[in-house]
Amino acid sequence: MVRMGLVKTAMDVLYKPDCGIARLLVMLLVNLTQLEAGAASLLQTEDEKVLGLYVIKLVRSFCRTTHENNDDAFEHVGSILVNISKQRKGRELLLDPKRGLLKQIIRQFDSNSSLRKKGVSGTIRNCCFEAENQLQNLLLVSEFLWPALLLPVAGNKIYSEQDRSKMPLELGTALSIERELVNDPEIRIQALEAIYLIILQEAGRRAFWSVNGPRIVQISYEDEEDPKVMEAYEQLGSLLVHSSSAEEPSSQTTK
Repeated sequence: MVRMGLVKTAMDVLYKPDCGIARLLVMLLVNLTQLEAGAASLLQTEDEKVLGLYVIKLVRSFCRTTHENNDDAFEHVGSILVNISKQRKGRELLLDPKRGLLKQIIRQFDSNSSLRKKGVSGTIRNCCFEAENQLQNLLLVSEFLWPALLLPVAGNKIYSEQDRSKMPLELGTALSIERELVNDPEIRIQALEAIYLIILQEAGRRAFWSVNGPRIVQISYEDEEDPKVMEAYEQLGSLLVHSSSAEEPSSQTTK
């Protein structure tokens, strides 16, 4: 189906003014992009002149529509973004600061749609596989990135003023009030895995400490009950402890 140009056909029909089957076409694109060839076709990797134009259109539609509408025809775009971000070309496109796509996508994490949330968290997690080479581009959107990664695992308790004073305003404010729990364990796992990939880099660890991230992880781990999520916490905690002990001697010698 991909070879028959179905991705192009679906996109052409999707953006016709009188399209009445938008949801079905988006779901078709979800299925097609599960294949490597389908993802490449949507990314338009064969033609540098139009590379990413389909994705830009879909992101724009994803961000302009809301779940509050009775027919959220574009909520499944989140799943498409997860699929294309499994490919390096897709991650590079989303992380390109000139296009600003990742920032737009992350802001959709505030949606009431669990499907949108899962799509956003999965996309962020995949993009974090580029942290070694593109950490700076990830941290360019840290104002939105850290809340999207830390709030899902922070639970719904109110954090102390002392803890919040060491956080950026957007994070501290959110943690000063009771919040709705993110019940989907997969979203919490994706968030923790994304953080893990970021803090594998020294600059990523510094950024994480600068928002008091370890404190949030410490507190939220105590309330976690899902075994798979706990495993992700423990992997993250192990890296934090190991990296702290490894960096301690060098920090002492520089004093």
